[in-house]
Amino acid sequence: MQMIFQLLSGFMSAKASKEAGRARQDAANMDAFNTETEREQGEVFAMQQAAARRAEFDSATEANIAMFSVGRDIGSDRSVEAFLNKQKEIAATDLGRLDNQRRAEASARTREAMALRRGGRVARRASLLKATGTIFNTFSDASKTAANGGTR
Repeated sequence: MQMIFQLLSGFMSAKASKEAGRARQDAANMDAFNTETEREQGEVFAMQQAAARRAEFDSATEANIAMFSVGRDIGSDRSVEAFLNKQKEIAATDLGRLDNQRRAEASARTREAMALRRGGRVARRASLLKATGTIFNTFSDASKTAANGGTR
């Protein structure tokens, strides 16, 4: 009778280890999914920021042209052209920085999601190894119990 309880206990422990590993892997996959969702949201936000910066540049350019055009021939005024070119250069630099930041953050989120998934797979494998070890120990203990005539 004791041997039956040993076997039952060992199998239940192995099953619990296996289920715990699956739960850790599922949690890691969910965390990875959430991280990827945050990455997508960050990319959308960065695109919105870039669109707002372009709109700001366009609006400022129109206002500057309107202001400079009062009493001047802006087509032949090199200082106005230089000013507008400098503003265009600044806007392009800002947009470039926004894009670099977006790519860096997206890359970091992608790596984080990969690490989370890897950690879940490792936890799952570890639980399977632990369950296998538990089964072997259970059989070993049961065989010792049987060799002692049913008592340990």
